[in-house]
Amino acid sequence: MADTRLTTSSYLVLGIIDALGEATPYDVKVEAGRTVAPFWAMPHAQVYAQCDRLVEAGLLAEARQAGGRNRRLMRLTEAGSAALAEWLGDPAFVPVEARERGILKLWFGARGEVLAPVQLGEHERTLAEYESLAGSVGELLSRGQREALEFGIRYERMMLDFWAWVEARADSN
Repeated sequence: MADTRLTTSSYLVLGIIDALGEATPYDVKVEAGRTVAPFWAMPHAQVYAQCDRLVEAGLLAEARQAGGRNRRLMRLTEAGSAALAEWLGDPAFVPVEARERGILKLWFGARGEVLAPVQLGEHERTLAEYESLAGSVGELLSRGQREALEFGIRYERMMLDFWAWVEARADSN
């Protein structure tokens, strides 16, 4: 493992397999899409590549499912559990990269009055989804999952406030 550089995507795979107990790469892809995708997207091909890297590094153990499609089932090794625990315990700050396409368009001269109505609608839709999720399964989530969902709710509210401000400025010009 000394040569293997672990990325956030590596830890995402380790965390999902840890939560599931054992999983195929496909299971990891589905669970990532079902849970963390709203705040941490990961291309499907990257899930499979990360699984291969983590098996090679000794952080995941792999077994073939008997019969059927002979699917690969993975589980954390002791080293994988230790790496995940170390990462979870590391409070280091890494700045957020807000990859909002609308903001980039504003920077390069797009008109706020054109962008704002669409952005407002999409952020309202996303906020409603998050609030619905919080209301329907909020009590079933772990503390960390609930806090991550709360981040999403607050982020969407902030984006609504921002785009309303952009729209108001466009109306005043």
